[in-house]
Amino acid sequence: MASSATVRELRNRFPKVRKLIEAEGEVLLTERGVPRYRLTLYSPSRAPSRPAAKDYLRRMKRLQPRPMSAAAARDLDEENRGGR
Repeated sequence: MASSATVRELRNRFPKVRKLIEAEGEVLLTERGVPRYRLTLYSPSRAPSRPAAKDYLRRMKRLQPRPMSAAAARDLDEENRGGR
């Protein structure tokens, strides 16, 4: 069971309450004899993971238009040359 302390003890004798929290892991704070708050040790959550590195080359290749075949390039060149 968790230890208990009053709000007044928290305000006036914090080092004592802090030692209780460190020893028990949890302290119930009472206000006028009624349990009102629960103090626990802080445990940091996992560090945020790093996002994956962007693959810019793959992205660039995906966004570029498809290359023309050699036959299509020849046909376009002939069409643009006209009667020259």
